[in-house]
Amino acid sequence: MPSIAAYEFADFVETACFLKDRPAFALADGTLRLPAGGEKALTLHEGGLLAAVYDGFGRRLLSGGEDGRVVSTSDGESAEELASIGRKWIGAVAGGPNGAVGFASGRSAYVLAAKSPLKELAHPRTVEGLAFSPKGLRVATAHYDGASLFFPATDAVPTMLGWKGAHLDASFSPDGRFLVTIMQENALHGWRVDDGKHMRMTGYPAKVKDWSWSAKGKFLATSGAPAAILWPFSGKDGPMGKAPLELGTRGDSMVTAVACHPAEDMLAIGYQDGMILAVRFADSKEALLRRGGASPVRTMAWHGAGGLLAFGAENGEAGVVDIAG
Repeated sequence: MPSIAAYEFADFVETACFLKDRPAFALADGTLRLPAGGEKALTLHEGGLLAAVYDGFGRRLLSGGEDGRVVSTSDGESAEELASIGRKWIGAVAGGPNGAVGFASGRSAYVLAAKSPLKELAHPRTVEGLAFSPKGLRVATAHYDGASLFFPATDAVPTMLGWKGAHLDASFSPDGRFLVTIMQENALHGWRVDDGKHMRMTGYPAKVKDWSWSAKGKFLATSGAPAAILWPFSGKDGPMGKAPLELGTRGDSMVTAVACHPAEDMLAIGYQDGMILAVRFADSKEALLRRGGASPVRTMAWHGAGGLLAFGAENGEAGVVDIAG
């Protein structure tokens, strides 16, 4: 089994990532921890962190908190405040092309593009999540009864993609052809961006709480079942009419986190009991990366080269798995 550098923190690990090749862990208490080579803590938010994502476009960590601020850090040594909206909680953040940043608070989404003032996008209902298209400055917001597509650089009326129910997060496929949302019910919903054709992805025994696109964008891996469920998106109709791949099936524990390898057709799968497996798409061959722990795996992230995997759990357990080792 690969070697693991194990760490333990006093709070929930919201997001694990790598910053300048160093493992970094954003905690619910508002701090960022860089434990390798000596413990270092950077305060991102006073009062608590509500959302943190690794921005692959800008190679930085973006976060929002109870203090109404959005901050970024690319090295874990210092944080830059990107926006502040007063005493409003920021529940979602996203990074986009050319340094764009989006975030949500209450019934508004906000977009900060390079050399442009902060733009507010008002909604009739609470904005639960948002995502940028990989091509051009287009942003999608998830909310009750569907999703909305905005061109924030213009004053054009947004395109509404409707589907009854609460939509909690949004993600574009890497080629920009599809938009997918996580729903409050145990399902995903998707649309083909060009014509709004619906894609319904159901059958989960639990709510989907994590997802990850494969390196070539052919599959969307998700949690929410005793196996990782991978929906195929290579055809023009996405997953419609096609059975998903099921990897890492276990009868005694649910999948709680997924992370597709940055180069290979391989998936890291984290479970309710703390176990982590790596599974190949082609033949479903499994490799044990971590035997288990005292808490569900919350977050996982691969190093850019794919030789290291950082993970964090709900009780503060964390670590880095040396795959090559």
